Amino acid sequence: MNPANYRARLFRDLFLAFVVPILVLSSATSFFQYRLGLLSAPTHLVFIVIWATTKGAFLDARQAREARSLGARTIPRVTGKWPGNIDILLRMMRAFKTSYVLDVYLQLFEEYQCTTLNLRLLWRDNIISMDQEHMKFVLSTGFQWFWRGRSQKERMELFLGEGIFNRDDEMWKMHRSITRPFFARERIADFEIFERHCAHTLSILSSLAESDTPCEAQDLYGRFTLDAASEFLFGKNLETLSAALPVPGKASMGPKGSATEDTWGSFAQAFEMAQLNITNRGRLGSIWPLFELFKDKNEEHCQVIKHWLDPLVARALEHKRSMEKAGVASPIADKNFMQHLADSTDDPVLIRDQLLSMLLASRDTTASVLTYITYFMAIHLDVAERLRAEVLEHCGPTAPPTFEHFRHMKYMRAVINETLRLFPPVPLNLRETRSAPCVLPISDRTFSDPSEQQPLYMPAQTTIVYLPLLTQRNPALWGEDADEFDPDRWIDPDRIAKFVANPTMFTPFSAGPRICLGQNYAYNEMSYFLVRLLQQFDRFTLASEFQPEGSLPPAEWKHRKGRQSFERIWPSAALTLYVKGGLWVRFHKARS
Repeated sequence: MNPANYRARLFRDLFLAFVVPILVLSSATSFFQYRLGLLSAPTHLVFIVIWATTKGAFLDARQAREARSLGARTIPRVTGKWPGNIDILLRMMRAFKTSYVLDVYLQLFEEYQCTTLNLRLLWRDNIISMDQEHMKFVLSTGFQWFWRGRSQKERMELFLGEGIFNRDDEMWKMHRSITRPFFARERIADFEIFERHCAHTLSILSSLAESDTPCEAQDLYGRFTLDAASEFLFGKNLETLSAALPVPGKASMGPKGSATEDTWGSFAQAFEMAQLNITNRGRLGSIWPLFELFKDKNEEHCQVIKHWLDPLVARALEHKRSMEKAGVASPIADKNFMQHLADSTDDPVLIRDQLLSMLLASRDTTASVLTYITYFMAIHLDVAERLRAEVLEHCGPTAPPTFEHFRHMKYMRAVINETLRLFPPVPLNLRETRSAPCVLPISDRTFSDPSEQQPLYMPAQTTIVYLPLLTQRNPALWGEDADEFDPDRWIDPDRIAKFVANPTMFTPFSAGPRICLGQNYAYNEMSYFLVRLLQQFDRFTLASEFQPEGSLPPAEWKHRKGRQSFERIWPSAALTLYVKGGLWVRFHKARS
């Protein structure tokens, strides 16, 4: 079934869940010539619940047999008070509105004392996992058992379509083979593009600093990374840094930060609302189409995105035709990514979808990390001071950094890695088992001794949501200070030895065959920007008084455990991590 045709899938599910049991009951009452009369409606309702419960019991029995035959046990299951765990679903949906990022899931893991759990919502298996061993299996050692799956493609089809993040198998391999050459070292070590856009960004910050005006850093970093990525990928600067910035005290809260009322603002809002809608669909599970029966919530947003990207695609295809007519073939070294993609296909939709996937990866992820690094420099003054000292030691106050500089700047890499550990740009992700069940390895040591456990049975055609943010903050893996920001854990030999011995406890760029092709591009871009930033600025202070209403942490967080008890911003997730309401910061120019 075409993943875009989500309504047909919903009607099929509703037919099986409601119409079939009604037909069975009607046939039975007709056969026995029994009339229900006034009891007809409640009897049918009760029979539908009994039908679903009975189907669930048969499914449980079959899965238990399959698990035994595979030498495994079934995944621990959440037990609610209402049929289909409807009460659990409602409780989670309420909690998502005010909870700390992924805390809803962490509370369930702690309640059931396990790291992989079956939510079993509406009689369907829904697996969640913070288990490092299981995440390694899904991403790497058991990669062949999983794919993106139908449910994820259905939610994301209109937004990402044929792009690399929404496809599997041959289409995914094709995208990867086309993309890989553009992230070779010789391309990503050319910092000329970074320099131009850093200069523009820092000129904006310098102007604001002169009048002690705070800046919405998350918005600014999103513009910097988008302009750099657009020039790198398709040879055209989208010039979002030249558009109007959010005004402190006047900016309203956008989908993932602060909003602006201009052309760029409309694109950013559409781009971010599409991600929020996809996230909300994931939380609702398979029933999300019920809330979009008459209108796809992403349709309008995707039209705005197409309005921005389609002219670029048309220009690339026209350039291809003119080159072919002239009999000229450019080597790959002389082409940008979009030109190379256009040479590989004439399908404008495929080109646009892949470009959008690449923009999502290069804009939102890198901007997220820079935002959280700035947050940490604002609340840990010693980190900013030490980081600036390293920058000045290796690059001086004005010299542009080089790849060799980055290799020797150990503390900068430690700050970036520690930020990626606590706030990975993709805090959760999803896979789905293929047509056969598989066995997840023995769980990690978080709640019990692995020697006392059995492997876990993973049903066929079942989604598993894995949660890198929780894995990377797990005290069983990282020590009792796992919630603390401490870059020295990446420098101290004894502490880093844990990671070296167990590298999949840190997977901000994923792992296995689908590991991020652009991770070195991201490290270079972040490092380059931080060097240029710290050459000119030495202090950063939060301007929380300018945060939009409703974007500061709720008071009840202070009474809970973990980072939320002392967090000064509201971390949130919609495909990628962001700061709710944006991050308002004062940047202070260095005096010398």
